This record gives sequence, structure tokens and C-alpha cells, in this order.
Amino acid sequence: MFTPQDLKQILSSGLLSFPITDFDAQGDFVASTYADRLEWLAPYGATALFVAGGTGEFFSLTPEDYTKVVKVAVETCRGKVPILAGAGGPTRTAIAYAQEAERLGAHGVLLMPHYLTEASQDGLVEHVAAVCNSVRFGVVVYNRNVCKLNAESLLQLAERCPNLIGFKDGVGEIESMVTIRRKLGDRLTYLGGLPTAEVYAAAYKALGVPVYSSAVFNFIPKTAIEFYEAIRTDDFATTGRLIDDFFLPYLAIRNKKAGYAVSIVKAGATLVGHTAGPVRTPLVDLNPQECEQLDALIKSLGPQ
Repeated sequence: MFTPQDLKQILSSGLLSFPITDFDAQGDFVASTYADRLEWLAPYGATALFVAGGTGEFFSLTPEDYTKVVKVAVETCRGKVPILAGAGGPTRTAIAYAQEAERLGAHGVLLMPHYLTEASQDGLVEHVAAVCNSVRFGVVVYNRNVCKLNAESLLQLAERCPNLIGFKDGVGEIESMVTIRRKLGDRLTYLGGLPTAEVYAAAYKALGVPVYSSAVFNFIPKTAIEFYEAIRTDDFATTGRLIDDFFLPYLAIRNKKAGYAVSIVKAGATLVGHTAGPVRTPLVDLNPQECEQLDALIKSLGPQ
């Protein structure tokens, strides 16, 4: 079992990803194809996988689904790649998810927002601290939506919670990110977490955040790794070519509807022969014309 500091070190370099969750036509979890998906993705070299996360539709999983997803991921990827599980919702619910992930053998959790209700900074500190203090393994807090922690709050949490090891930013406020990075230094590991993070990767690297999570790894893993390596080595020709030829046209499809950040990834997986079934409501799937546009983009990249 990794210690929190072991996990922090692992998350400090390399490409991260969020596997999509497999559902059948009725919307029920399919363990067999989910295991096959993880087996397919593992050899491509992601540093860690975040299961039952945002791209994995955590928000639509029942507690029973969650247990099944995390259990399959831990068993399938044991000895291959570390598994972090999503946790979120109201404080006691988030604690229950985090403790279940720990019981199942995950290596850490990504603490997602508590949803809906806005809260003060001191309230957010108590929420995150309660989850951290309920488990022994590493916790990465996801900064987005109604959970936007400032530098002072993170300093408090860093002092109170030794197992808080990471800060994943899904907000994109540069001034806040610079302040957090400068004030907390190497106390945390910092992850880029905006939707389609590749578009922001170069800018975030310049801020001292060289690691990010890739949703497109779910269907173009070879290209996702190629892009990460280009960012890492300052290969501007490759990053520019892939942004122009793939990512900007991809964003044009993704931005057509709210929730398409997840739906388009599931559509991509289907198009490359690794279908994960439909998204669950309230999300909706891409329409046939949008799928054709995405298929042409994927084919332009060559074999994956």
C-alpha cells in the first residue's frame, strides 16, 4: 500500500486519466467491459487512473455502483497502475465514499465538490479536513464549481491534514493559481483539471503545474501520450499541430451542449471499438452528425 507521500510523488509527473464507466443499454454498470477497458489502457503508460470521477460519471452512480466500479478497477489494475477513486457530495456522504474506496484497496481519493450549496472558506476547510481525517490514504482536492479554495484555506488544510497531498484545479483563475503555487510550494502536488486539459497544458506548465488529467486518453491514448510528451519536452511544433488539427475542432463539438465534455469521450470510445455504452441522464449522447465529425477527427490521427 502506498503512503500518502508515495502517492504524491507518483502524481508529480506523467499523464493522468479518468476512465469512463461502462453501462449497458439500460444504463446498468457492466463490470466485464469495464475491466477490459482498464486492461486496454494500462499499457499506454498513464501514471495513475482516477476511477468513478467526473468523466466516469460519479455524479450518476449509486453507492452500489460505486463499490462495483472501484472494486473492479483495484482488482484489474493491481500491480500495474495506481487507482484513485472519486468522492464527493455532502461531508458525511463524501466520508462514506472515501472510506469505502480505502476499504476496497484504492490508493487515494479525488475529493470532488460538495455540490449545489455555496459555502464560505472556513466551511470548505472544515469539509475537506473532515474527509481527510476520516481516512489514512492520500487525498487530492478538486477545485471547481462551488468548492473554490483560496491559498489561505489550503495553508490551513496543509497544516491540519498530512494526507492532503494534491490540488487539482478545474477553475482556471490564473491569479489564484499563481498565489496558491507560490504560497504552498512543494507541500502539495498540483494537477491541471480543466475540461480538455490539453488546451491549457502549456500555460499551466509555465505556472508550475506540469501534470494534468487527459479525458481523451480514453479513446486516443497514443495521441494523448504523444501530446503530453510534447508538452514535457517543449516540442512546440507537435503541440501546435495537434491543437490545430484535433483539439480545437474537438472543442467545437464538445462546446455544443453542456455535459458534452463527458458525452464526447464516450462517443470517442465507441468510435474506436471500445464502447462504454450511453451516458446516464441528465447527460445526453452526441447526435449522429456530431459522431461523424468526431470520427473524421479521430481517423485523421492515424492508428492508436
